[in-house]
Amino acid sequence: MRELAILVDGVAHRPAAVRMPRPDLAPALGGPSAEYPEDRTYRSGFWATVPVAAGAAGATIDLQAAVRLGSGREEIAPLARIEVMDPDSPQSWDDLPVERAGLIAVCMATFDPDPELFRIQIDSLREQTERRWVCVISDDESSPEHFAQIEETVGDDPRFRISRSDRHLSFYRNFERALRLAPPEAELLALCDQDDRWYPDKLETLRGALGSAQLAYSDQRLVDAEGRVLRETMWEGRRNNHTSLASMLVANTITGAASLFRREVAALALPFPQTPGLRFHDHWLALVALAAGDVAYVDRPLYDYVQHPGAVFGDVAKGHRRGPRQAPWRGGRRDYFFGYLPRDMQARALLVACESRLEPRKRRALRRFVASARSPLALAWLATRPLRALIGRNETLGSEGALARGILWRWLVGAGSRWSRAPGRLGWNASMPPVLTAEGRGLRRWRARL
Repeated sequence: MRELAILVDGVAHRPAAVRMPRPDLAPALGGPSAEYPEDRTYRSGFWATVPVAAGAAGATIDLQAAVRLGSGREEIAPLARIEVMDPDSPQSWDDLPVERAGLIAVCMATFDPDPELFRIQIDSLREQTERRWVCVISDDESSPEHFAQIEETVGDDPRFRISRSDRHLSFYRNFERALRLAPPEAELLALCDQDDRWYPDKLETLRGALGSAQLAYSDQRLVDAEGRVLRETMWEGRRNNHTSLASMLVANTITGAASLFRREVAALALPFPQTPGLRFHDHWLALVALAAGDVAYVDRPLYDYVQHPGAVFGDVAKGHRRGPRQAPWRGGRRDYFFGYLPRDMQARALLVACESRLEPRKRRALRRFVASARSPLALAWLATRPLRALIGRNETLGSEGALARGILWRWLVGAGSRWSRAPGRLGWNASMPPVLTAEGRGLRRWRARL
């Protein structure tokens, strides 16, 4: 194979990588064998991120691989066909129990919540000084016992609607589903976890802070399940950020439960992108809000963020530490596939979804990040961004270093395996690694202290 292109309805796009080493492929196909010899499967790896524009409902979008063989012959192979569908329209609440003007839809995602912590969360929502709200609860197939407890806690309060998913989605897709359940009458949306405690003025304060911004968020106090204070602010040892899109892309600073945002942010963000590795709804929503306009910040805690063993954040912070020291190019594989590549996909999605809303400086930042995988100059920009900490700009805690290391791995493994037709002693491997998160050492240490 001399050349490969990915066709989207006939428009060619260059892959991010071709002829990459895949030592896992021959064994997966039952080989090596006469049908799948190792010298034909080893360097068969490729991947690509391509833009797919919105189409009319009922249309189809064809994805194909265009291949030029060594003989000069060209072949086109079908990869997939995407059927374009109209998005489901949210159902109106004909009997809204509160005033429609300025309505806030609180979108809660639940899965087997702790009964006591869930009760505290619901009670704190009922105690809000802002009265123009309703709450949709998307349950991610909790056990019958837990779902019954959810229904009992909510009771017959008409401000709540519970919808149970018929299959397990994960917290990322469950929050996406919760946003889709928000009634169309709601001008503003807020995300809600199942186990925190909101202060009474949370919604009122965030509404007042929003102004002309797309999203407003607050600080938070960290407590344990018994209410003991672990930290008075989120920002010990790390600077907050709500202005730099490049820094937000590298490392999120906006927690979903701390935020209130306009409905148009959700409209731009849906559907959530399917990126490699662990996915976080609040990171994507923060990126969309900042790409589409300004983000406002309330510099005081407006809720208690409860840390306990069952919390998703706690699992992420403590469950993905580095294992034994390994060859740099192998750690780079994780940093590329679960560090750089997901952010590259997010940046490309923002360039499409927010094209008409992006300010020039934000567009340049996204394009420069995407170019980092191909341009030495753009890579140098990414790799040297941690030096901003010398002037106090440590909001990413140097996470760009891991992303740059991932890109260098991509270059190194492509060059190092160029003349190899079978796995050698260096063990070049460009297959997808086991699912982990990838983030810089400084950010991991900061999370570990939460």
